[in-house]
Amino acid sequence: MEQSSFPRFGKVIFAIIWDFVYLPIWWYSRGFLDLANRLWRFIKKREASLGFSVWLRNIFVPMYGQSDFAGRLISFVIRFVQVIFRGGFLLFLILLTVVVLIFYLLLPLLIWLAIWHQLS
Repeated sequence: MEQSSFPRFGKVIFAIIWDFVYLPIWWYSRGFLDLANRLWRFIKKREASLGFSVWLRNIFVPMYGQSDFAGRLISFVIRFVQVIFRGGFLLFLILLTVVVLIFYLLLPLLIWLAIWHQLS
């Protein structure tokens, strides 16, 4: 005797419909949090690779133990320039990740607007 394949087909249809209903909920909750956590880890790794906090923490420490005025002045100027450039690059990366987060939030809306535009 053959069994009807309708129960399996019904489950597949239900799963597809559920995926379409659940996608926006996942996108704006867990998906967003996952992306935000990944981007936060990315920023932390870039900060560690740039050593920005180390340069900033040691900005007034003389290099190579040169504690005379000229050594301290040269060390401060070099470290200040490093802090400016490394901080600027880190700020650029932070702004870029914020743009990625905003784009992530707007992407479904942009897709629906594009579909609506094509249908009308």
